[in-house]
Amino acid sequence: MNAVPAQPKKPSRLRDGLLDLTYFTYHEAMSCLFAVCIFGLLAVSHSVHIPGLGRYDFLLLGCLVMQIIMYKTGLETRDEVKVIGVFHLLGLALELYKVHMGSWAYPEPALTKIAGVPLYSGFMYASVASYVCQAWRRLDMNLANYPKWWLALPVATAGYLNFFTHHYIGDYRWWILALVLIVFWRTQILYTVRGRVRKMPLVLGFFLVGLFVYFAENIATFYGAWQYPDQAHGWHFVHPEKISSWFMLIIVEGILVAQLKFVKQSSKE
Repeated sequence: MNAVPAQPKKPSRLRDGLLDLTYFTYHEAMSCLFAVCIFGLLAVSHSVHIPGLGRYDFLLLGCLVMQIIMYKTGLETRDEVKVIGVFHLLGLALELYKVHMGSWAYPEPALTKIAGVPLYSGFMYASVASYVCQAWRRLDMNLANYPKWWLALPVATAGYLNFFTHHYIGDYRWWILALVLIVFWRTQILYTVRGRVRKMPLVLGFFLVGLFVYFAENIATFYGAWQYPDQAHGWHFVHPEKISSWFMLIIVEGILVAQLKFVKQSSKE
């Protein structure tokens, strides 16, 4: 009697799922490295005082050293550093305005403060841009059904300007968010995990990153990165309405990074 040849074992769906999750988690964590380093600097500076060196000055030096290390080791490319620099400047402009309007404050003294804003604060915005850039590269991201630039860029511009204009002409964030849903309703993020392309609605991706940044904001304010007026007499959780603010910021950063990626891709063709 002839032996029945052994059938090849089918790959375990559970095993594949765990490997996919591990791969995705690793690259997401590596994409967050800039932000994680900033949290580490905040924690250290919260507990350790260096005589003659203000805390905000220490944080600026730490961020600069971290940026140089990430570039020199290849963790960030030259193009990514340029994008991060742009968002550093956009973040500083927003900080200067918001601190002037009393939205939040940096109460500690420092040599590297301009109009009450420490220069390190721009790196907090840059760290979000760093995450977007690195996740894009590490997960080989692309966008399907992305709208024309003349639809996408005005949405990003309106979202950024609303942070400034709502002090004078009202807060239109919910109208802008509704516009985001309309313009990007069909847009999908395509990302690759272990050779397989997955997809996620872009708007959902914006929300998830904004939610993550909100949780990170609570950690940052706990360590005194900045201070909201209602935290002057003691730390407490930031009001959940701030999630919508971070959602708006992620929309701005995500759209601008996407447009820069498309411009770069077009220049190569």
